[in-house]
Amino acid sequence: MARIAGVVIPSEKQVQIALTYIYGVGPHFASTILAAAKVEPTTRVKDLTEAEEQRIREVIDKDYTVEGDLQRLVTNNIKRLKDVNAYRGLRHKAKLPVRGQRTRTNARTRKGKSVAVGGTQKKAASKT
Repeated sequence: MARIAGVVIPSEKQVQIALTYIYGVGPHFASTILAAAKVEPTTRVKDLTEAEEQRIREVIDKDYTVEGDLQRLVTNNIKRLKDVNAYRGLRHKAKLPVRGQRTRTNARTRKGKSVAVGGTQKKAASKT
């Protein structure tokens, strides 16, 4: 079990796939990291030597912002947008789509479960 950037990456997967389990590392960055660390991308994590693991850790620490630091950075950026009342900040506050998507239909992921408007249905006449 290799631990890189505070994340335990799966040992049965290839290194280039396993690195994508780290927040902030996608497929492109994973291949770039492995090229810089001179590690074969198709090697399984369990077959990595300690020296190779260490080289991968050093490249990530030196060149990339990942995990907690990156999440903090993103959160601070959103907080700044909210504080200055930018349009995107207002969309974040209202929990609506931020990047110009339509909201008349769709947008259910962002808006949450639909709520029926109360009081629109006529009451049935009661027998007396």
